[in-house]
Amino acid sequence: MLRKADFILTPYIKSSDLRGAYQVGNTLIPYALLWVIAGHAPAIAPWLIPPVLVLLVLLSLRCFCLMHDCGHNSLFRSKWANRFIGFVLGVINAIPQYGWSRDHAYHHKTNGDWERYRGVADFLSTREFAQLKPWQQSVYELLRHPLMAIPGGFFYLAIKPRLTLMLGVYDFTCWIFRNRNQDLHLSAWSKISTYQSQYWQSATEFWDLLLNNLCVIASWVALSHLWGAARFWSLYTPVMSCSATIFIWVFFVQHIFEGTYAHTTAGWDYVSGAVKGSSYLEFPAILRWFVADIGYHNVHHLSERIPNYHLAACHRANSSLLSEVKTLRLGDLMHCAQFLLWDEEAHCLITIASFRQKFGSVAPSTDTPGAP
Repeated sequence: MLRKADFILTPYIKSSDLRGAYQVGNTLIPYALLWVIAGHAPAIAPWLIPPVLVLLVLLSLRCFCLMHDCGHNSLFRSKWANRFIGFVLGVINAIPQYGWSRDHAYHHKTNGDWERYRGVADFLSTREFAQLKPWQQSVYELLRHPLMAIPGGFFYLAIKPRLTLMLGVYDFTCWIFRNRNQDLHLSAWSKISTYQSQYWQSATEFWDLLLNNLCVIASWVALSHLWGAARFWSLYTPVMSCSATIFIWVFFVQHIFEGTYAHTTAGWDYVSGAVKGSSYLEFPAILRWFVADIGYHNVHHLSERIPNYHLAACHRANSSLLSEVKTLRLGDLMHCAQFLLWDEEAHCLITIASFRQKFGSVAPSTDTPGAP
């Protein structure tokens, strides 16, 4: 069995503030300029809109990938720089970076352990799926169709963080009202800091969520006022929907594929999860830049502290140890999208069609408890 010490990783865990700043600059400057062009194109050159929107989608995708690096504290040497730039990139993508990074860190700690983490689409085990009614099984399959990532992506970026804040504030207000006669000596700040919410896990996450929402909504209002609400949203909606859809698809095929490592907690191995539970996703050269080399996902899971600009070199240096890594291309998405169920006994993902052929409508017998 491979060990992490077998790989040459340390030389590549060296972040550069200069390279990080260069990557942020060559992303945000054209991104801002393209938005200026997009805002005026309908009135002066409508033919510019399609190519500009395509570039905005790709640059938005790159913003997300750089935000992802900031969340791992790998884009810059300075933790403060990663935190600040990560927040800015989170505003651009309309998603609170701090909470997203915390959830993503859990994914890294549990990759391949399907009892603790059920993948990007919250998969069911074969036992749990068999307990659903036929119409529930159909809904489960429909909601995990690749095309559902289009509305799902827009909801994930543009709506969910706003909804989370509103529900959390409402929940907090109700808590304050219920406990209005208790802890009278505590200040409002202390109450916010000590409040345990189901919508955020710490006071830091709450403030990040609040500030992200304020910045995002302020930008929406300002641009709607500048260009008109109809023009702004007709541009913003397809950009956010398409960039989120592509990122979801990319993340999906990097972990969901035939033969992926899908173990129970007992016997789970971190390195096996990285090498066998993460794919090498080949991109055309130009797309590699827009996704910041996230296709080298197996190397990224071996060490999340390796910045994107060292992933390719690290992959080459360890190529002899990566023979078991699954190589995929974007065209493999539809094939990978069939594997929607986790077989607990076989420690693998299977298709719904193969489940019905193997089990029919009877739940498979297993002593392994499913994840909640």
